[in-house]
Amino acid sequence: MEESLYKNLLIILLFASTLFAQSLVSTLPTKGICAHRGASNTHPENTLSAFKEAIRLGAHMIEFDVRMTSDNKLVIMHDESVDRTTNGKGKVINLTLNEIKKLDAGSWKSDIFKEEKVPTLEETLNIMPNNIWLNIHLKGDKELGIAVAKVVETFNKVEQSVIACGFDAAEGVKKVNPNIRICNMERQNNRSNYVANTISGNFSFIQLLKNRDDSNLKSDVEKLSKNNIIINYYYSDNLKEIKELFDIGINFILTNNVGEILKNIEELDLTSVNHN
Repeated sequence: MEESLYKNLLIILLFASTLFAQSLVSTLPTKGICAHRGASNTHPENTLSAFKEAIRLGAHMIEFDVRMTSDNKLVIMHDESVDRTTNGKGKVINLTLNEIKKLDAGSWKSDIFKEEKVPTLEETLNIMPNNIWLNIHLKGDKELGIAVAKVVETFNKVEQSVIACGFDAAEGVKKVNPNIRICNMERQNNRSNYVANTISGNFSFIQLLKNRDDSNLKSDVEKLSKNNIIINYYYSDNLKEIKELFDIGINFILTNNVGEILKNIEELDLTSVNHN
């Protein structure tokens, strides 16, 4: 009797979790503005202050980069080294988390961001609302894919996460959870091959680069849309260009100038995001 009751309870819980996941997906934007490394025009890129500002402004997607430290911790950093965006020196892979946490990651942008720290992936996911896309760009291989996917699972961010990575890292992500969406970043020598391989590889997302074979952009977008692939475009800070990109079917456009662009949300025919 007790075993039967336990099984019924388990079924109910699984059903409820499925309904919750479906409900979460339905709240995610179908198109919009992606804050490239957060609100990077006004705030130090890839920091919590940049992400919080992007959230405040109403970004539909936030993009950030993940690297692994020498002690296998996950930090948010675009470059191979910390030299450009902190007061430190050296490659991320050669530094411990403790060493990186001692660095100032804000003063290079402005004195008002003095003592801003390099965030961990865990700290970043902890502040993210549930109704926006998380564009998580991996700077590493299979080992990094495995590690990031585990953290995404732990923070219950699977449904809203898009892991942008190459084939090796994607293999690691899928090993942990095949339901995590992958943005194919294994770009070929031309866009035609890139589009074809993204379609044949059953990827969920693609990220098209500005000015690479843009003469065929409209037909490429049509092919991708017919195959239910969501299209990110890197990048544009120009309102007129962004409108044109949306008109041909691009889903999300990465921009550094998220505040200025989102001032024109009605003109862009976008739905406001009330973050929760």
